[in-house]
Formats: sequence, C-alpha cells, structure tokens
Amino acid sequence: MSDPNPYPKADFGRNANNADVLIIGAGIAGMCTAIDMIRQSGNRNFIIVEKSNQVGGTWNDNNYPGCCCDVWSHLYSLSFEPNFNWTRQYPGQEEIQDYLIQVAHKYQLYRHIRFSTAVEEAHWDDNSNQWQTTIRRLGGKEVEIGNEYMILSDFLVSAVGQLNVPKHSNLRGLEEFRGKVMHSARWDWDYDFREKKVGIVGSGATAAQIIPEIAASCKNLTVFQRSPVWVMPRHDATIGPAMQLMYRFVPFVRRRYRAALMDSREGFFDASYNAESSKHDFVMDVTKQHLLSQLPGDSNAALREKLSPTYPFGCKRCIVSDDYYPALAQENVTLETMPITGVSPGGVNVKGGIHYDFDLIIEATGFLTTQFMYPIKIYGTKGRSLEEMWAKGAKAHLGITVDNLPNFGMLYGPNTNLTYNSLILPIEAQSKYINALISSVLQAKRQGKSLSIQPKQQVVEDYNKEVQARLANSTFANPNCTSWFKNEAGLITNNWCASAIAYQERTCFVDWTDFDLRGTAAADVYKKGKTKWKRVVEETQISNGAIGLACLTAIGVSLAGYAFYKKA
Repeated sequence: MSDPNPYPKADFGRNANNADVLIIGAGIAGMCTAIDMIRQSGNRNFIIVEKSNQVGGTWNDNNYPGCCCDVWSHLYSLSFEPNFNWTRQYPGQEEIQDYLIQVAHKYQLYRHIRFSTAVEEAHWDDNSNQWQTTIRRLGGKEVEIGNEYMILSDFLVSAVGQLNVPKHSNLRGLEEFRGKVMHSARWDWDYDFREKKVGIVGSGATAAQIIPEIAASCKNLTVFQRSPVWVMPRHDATIGPAMQLMYRFVPFVRRRYRAALMDSREGFFDASYNAESSKHDFVMDVTKQHLLSQLPGDSNAALREKLSPTYPFGCKRCIVSDDYYPALAQENVTLETMPITGVSPGGVNVKGGIHYDFDLIIEATGFLTTQFMYPIKIYGTKGRSLEEMWAKGAKAHLGITVDNLPNFGMLYGPNTNLTYNSLILPIEAQSKYINALISSVLQAKRQGKSLSIQPKQQVVEDYNKEVQARLANSTFANPNCTSWFKNEAGLITNNWCASAIAYQERTCFVDWTDFDLRGTAAADVYKKGKTKWKRVVEETQISNGAIGLACLTAIGVSLAGYAFYKKA
C-alpha cells in the first residue's frame, strides 16, 4: 500500500507535538487503538511513543531462547487481520513479531511512531482540557536536539500493559557476582552460554521455555524453584502449506477453526477459576498424568515430588509444555528447591550451606505486573497523582477508565488479564471502547465545544467491589500460593473475574451516566444515553450438526440442479 503522504505533515507529522491522541506503547494494544481510529473515522492525528526500537511490545522485548506463545496461533491474531501463514499451532516469538510488523506496515503506523522515546510524566490541564506529556529521548541523533520535550493531546491512551517492566530478583550480593547476569526480558544474544555453568532463578512460564533450550548446550544448569507450577501438555504441531492455502482461500474454514479454538479456551475458564468444578478436577487429573507420563518410574519419584504443587490449578499461571519435565530430568540439570541465602562473587548460596559455581545467572523473575503505568507519573484533575489514588491497589472502571483522569483510557489495565484465553480478545474490546470516548471528545472539538470525560468515583468503586467479590471465591485468591496476579497485600489487581465473552459484553457500549462529563458539549453527550456497537463475535454461532446439514442440503441442491440441467 503506497503512502499518500510520504513526508511529515505539520498537523500530525513526526515534527509536530500537538495531536488529538497520544498513545503510549506500540505493542498489540497501542497498534490496535491506532488502527481502530483509522478504520472507524479515518483519523490519523495521533502520535505513538515507544520506548523500544520496534513495534511488538512484549514480543519485541522478550526474545529469549524458546520464547513462544501459550495460546493457539489462529486465536492469537487480530480478528480483522487474520494471519493465514502461521506455521505452527503455537506461534514462536519471531513469527508473532513478523506478523505485527506486517500489520504496522499495512496501516502505515510507522510514520506515527517515535521509537526510543520514553514518557516521564503526564499532567492534565484543567484550563486547556489537554494532556501535557513530558517525553524523554533515549538515544540517537535526536538527543542532540534536546533530551526532553512536551506533547499536547486532547486524549491520552496507555497501552503499556502489565508485562513491560522487568522484576529483578534482588538477591543479596548479586552486585558482587563476577559472572554474567541477565534478565529474560533483556536477553543478551552476544553471550555464548555453551559449556557454561548456568543458574536460572525462577520456574514459571518463561523459565519453562528457556530451560529446554539452554540445557542441551550449557555445561550444567541449576534451576532455583520457589514453588512448583502445574504443567499442561502442549501438543504442538506444524501447519503445512495445504492448510495455509485452505485458511487463505476458504475463509469459512478459517473462521470455523478459530471459533472452535475460542470455544475450547472459553470452556477452560471454569477449570482455571473454580476449584469446586468438575472441569477443574478433570484438568488436575490431566496435569498429574502429564507429570507421571513424562517422569515415570521410581527413579523420578523424588523429582516428581518436588514438581507437584500443593495449591489448586489456576492459582498461578500454568505452564504449557511438552519438553519442560524431560529437560529437568537431564543429567546436567539440577532442580534446587532450598531457598537462596545470597550470591557470592563465584555463584549462589542456598540454605544448608550448599554453594553453586556459575558463569551465568538468568533472572526469569517476571515483571512488575501490579504497578500499572510504572515508572510513568500521571497527574489528573487538581494535580492528583495516580500513585496516590492507587496506593492500596490499582482499579479502573472496566479496567479502562480512571476517576480523576479525564480523557484517559488504558488497555490491559487492572483486572483485565485472562489466564485461559487470548489477550487480544479484551484488547480489541478495550480499543473500541476507548475509541468511542475519543470520538465524542473530537466531535465536540470539531464543533468548537469542549468535553472532558472521566468515570464517576462511585461507579469505579461499585465496579471494583463487584469484581473483587467475585474474585474472592476464585482459585486466584487461594492463600496457598503467591502469584503475579496479586499485589503485596494479597489484592487481586490483574485478573478478570469471568469469561472473555462476558468481558466483551460489558465493554460493547458506553453508558454515559457512568461518567462525569464536563464542558460545553456535556449536555449533548448525556442526551445519547448509551453509545453501542457490535462486539466481535468469535465463538461458534452454529452447531456442527447444522453445518453438516447445510453442507448436505447444498450438495443435494447441486445434484438436483445438475440432473435437471442434463434432462433439459
């Protein structure tokens, strides 16, 4: 697709610092929001700022060995931009990144993105009804222009998500270690770990992907596990050229396949959420059998004991893998479950006086998931800081809008994480919701009026109470495990409390009575009552039996028509 405006324009080009919308983050969420602006209104008056050097968000930042998605590929793509060329049932990081780069090129997003650019802070100006966002250049020739500058926007969108700031192990004495230390989200591919003594801190989903890859090449590998994790079989497989052609040229087959994947994942909700359900019992049996089948016999009994969780399935994020358990059983791999007491210049010490010598320590310790927006400082009406408002835990109406933050929306915000389905589903729903807010603000602006939108504080409180009341009875709340779903006080700030479809249904309309609207256009917007749109329906809408009957009917009609034609 050729670019009709190949050079920067003064109204929204790369050299302009005044835009209708400023989007923080060029991952899936930020890209989706920008694309919806283009598709719905043709509006390109937006700027995207991205701290990294490429689009992709977490899929650009995380490129460690074995990095892949634990959601099926044909469900892990934008509904309006299917990828016919997935080569595996579960996509790897490189394939996902290639897909996102292609999408960015198709919608000409690159001319709106400022890479190597960080947001320091954002202030809402009550007088101008605009966001004043301080931007810091991180490198390159642009730093010679100046380290900081300001972008003014009528609307501010946070698309930084939950998995962007690495959480370090903070092991005592780590700074004295003479070897190499790297976080999984900051992988150094110039470091050769072959024939090296390696320690990996963490045993979650990231570690489970790294361990099989490096165990085959390093001299020895020690895995430091604080608590075991439930592991589901992966059953990955290639998608051959014939099926790729089928998905491309027979859209019904692809849509039907995606719907089946959606049905399967939605059916998994009860298993991961409700420890009293029969589905939960079934999945527990599957995981236990998976452990036994991959580590069979008396020789692996002690290892199986170390790898058997004592909390219900779903309390932590599960691992989806067929090679994690076998890797732990390799002769050069040690699973250490004793607590780490400190790090010395030569390695790691654990309780009981045991010392391990290492050349490399890998931190597979995840992200600062409950500190949403960190380290960006956000100030709303009357200068109130988001840090102050969220001192006891992050909360937002529908996980999208925050009281005292006018003309602001966030994607993958508080209580929107899914542990059982594709995150692209809620992201698309949030993007449509935010774009409905943006449209109202910009419509008022075009009419020479003003409009600020923020959720009523009571609406936010009531919604959050509802969500937390439902989560209190979930597996996530089980006291026998800690997870990145909870903050330090044990409040579940990250996960959604129902199915993905339920969230889509809650976010396919804006009820304007939920909002405190101010400005000369407020009365006009209140008169709308609700603004509605069709949600993206991914699940099966027709039974297999009905499909079969329709196919038979079509064949019958075709044969009858052919017979009539021959007779005539």
